[in-house]
Amino acid sequence: MIERDDLRAAVAAGVVTEAQAARLTAMSEERRGIRAIMGPSDEPFELFRGLNEIFIVVGLTILYFGWLAVTGLTIFNNLGAAPVSVVGLSIVALFAIAAAAQYFTIIRRMVAPSIALACLAGLSLLQMGLGFASIEDATIGAKATITSATVFTGLLLYWWYFRVPFTLALIGAAALAFCYSLSLANGAAVLDLENAFLLSAEGPFALITIALGLAALIIAIRFDLSDPHRVTRRSANGFWLHVVAAPAIVNTVALTLLEADTAASNLLLLAFLFVIALFAIIIDRRSFLMAGAG
Repeated sequence: MIERDDLRAAVAAGVVTEAQAARLTAMSEERRGIRAIMGPSDEPFELFRGLNEIFIVVGLTILYFGWLAVTGLTIFNNLGAAPVSVVGLSIVALFAIAAAAQYFTIIRRMVAPSIALACLAGLSLLQMGLGFASIEDATIGAKATITSATVFTGLLLYWWYFRVPFTLALIGAAALAFCYSLSLANGAAVLDLENAFLLSAEGPFALITIALGLAALIIAIRFDLSDPHRVTRRSANGFWLHVVAAPAIVNTVALTLLEADTAASNLLLLAFLFVIALFAIIIDRRSFLMAGAG
């Protein structure tokens, strides 16, 4: 049987590429049933593979924020923060990020650099959205809607091409921001953050949070069902969607019941947390347990 060390040696010798070795490992573990060789409490999850990925992330971060500093000073000093210039520079940054992702994500199959590049793409899209929103005078709600829509659309395209699972968590956050800003643009009252996510409060924010959480949960379960052994990227997609769905659903309902502070609401809260814990055990995902514990 070929071991991981054999595959690493084959990659080093140029017999197979790193991407081919990763696919061979995934296929082998799927055929054997990776759940059988994992610990009983393990959940497949990784943020990096080796120290070299950490150094690459540090380098990418320094390059990106250096770019932001230089271009930002240039814009504000010479062009008066012209919106068109902001959009143009963000497009240049996105092309550079896409080129880096083509190498680190598509060719090298690195985990941590892929996550970092997805975050940097999100920041550049945020910059682009702010530039678009500043081209014409508009209300704060309208500007927030334009900005969040730009980020959401751009991240969807990024995930469609590069298939980085972590991007789905960013997409979930962008979708939440878009729905909130759309509500503000349509006249919803601005609530303080402490009460905005209570179902008993005025405004649609709590209902929007639960609705998006349920949508993320449904999509996550579809990914999980398509990869029962959790060895492919579909399982990682499901993981990050569960990370989005769990706090959106659990925390909103739990905070509402906790705020009521009656005997009936406390009993309902205990029952709700019990159901959530049971659900987390059934689907074998810890995010709902963590959200319930929080």
